[in-house]
Amino acid sequence: MDPEAGGSQIIKVTPLQQMLASGTGAVLTSLMVTPLDVVKIRLQAQNNPFYKGKCFLYSNGLMDHLCVCEEEGNKAWYKKPGRFQGTLDAFLKIVRNEGIKSLWSGLPPTLVMAVPATVIYFTCYDQLTALLKSKLGENKSCIPIVAGIVARVGAVTVISPLELIRTKMQSKKFSYEELHQFVSKKVSEDGWISLWRGWAPTVLRDVPFSAMYWYNYEVLKKWFCAKSGLYEPSFMINFTSGALSGSFAAIATLPFDVVKTQKQTQLWIHESHKILCGLNQLPRITVYDEVSVPLHMSTWAIMKKIVAKSGFSGLFTGLIPRLIKIAPACAVMISTYEFGKAFFQKQNARRQQY
Repeated sequence: MDPEAGGSQIIKVTPLQQMLASGTGAVLTSLMVTPLDVVKIRLQAQNNPFYKGKCFLYSNGLMDHLCVCEEEGNKAWYKKPGRFQGTLDAFLKIVRNEGIKSLWSGLPPTLVMAVPATVIYFTCYDQLTALLKSKLGENKSCIPIVAGIVARVGAVTVISPLELIRTKMQSKKFSYEELHQFVSKKVSEDGWISLWRGWAPTVLRDVPFSAMYWYNYEVLKKWFCAKSGLYEPSFMINFTSGALSGSFAAIATLPFDVVKTQKQTQLWIHESHKILCGLNQLPRITVYDEVSVPLHMSTWAIMKKIVAKSGFSGLFTGLIPRLIKIAPACAVMISTYEFGKAFFQKQNARRQQY
């Protein structure tokens, strides 16, 4: 039998193969996008020096991670002197003076959570899509929206406590025993739900993004295939559809991203003060380019405060940098993931032949 006949109904990609494809895509995405953020942080640090206790966001193309400046002097990668004249000059000087590896400074610790989160997300999306298509039919437009929402909620729920713990560990070097004691004390004082603080603003940003991204991606992919006269999308169709759909979703959800960053930062400051008060080691903690907000202020209240201070445009602060980061990240991730699935599909087809 021709393995291509009947296509997707006969030749399936297993969940393990989906996990391998998404894991590979996640690593490649982070390798390609991280240098953009490293250069951005180095330029920020040059223009507005990072002193001990200052918070900044680090993005590896898969997740945003809140980091805190700990070390005095110029030991940390983000404090090294550079005298950069701009983005391109920073790229060239970092490579020439510090070696090409410096473009991926700070990446390995963030991948510990970013890669599993991406694997969970993409694998869940494909599994849910297949399930919904079997129940509702192939052409229901709501399928990518529902699958995208459920998959993203699942991934955020699994990763949120781990990211909270990772952030806490920056304020004081915990041993594994101390970390266990810290988590146990937090649970006993504030309940299990306290481990998911920051979950709501993350979901408010990521879930609409996910729903819009997958819906637009599927629509654009079909449209490009129809225009090109192709039955299956090519690598470039996947790449272009991913970049465009990621850009649309990034613009629409930017206000939630601004709020999420501020909420995440305020949570870190609050918890750091609780930890360090007992040690009499309170640092001067400040946030890079943020509006100070009370810890328990709601998302909508924060939005109103931003609009009152900076106008409506304040909700779209950082639009261009976000697009520069998200468009290539979405394009590389989805095209690599689809390429990996196509590879495994061919391997499975060959096995069925013999």
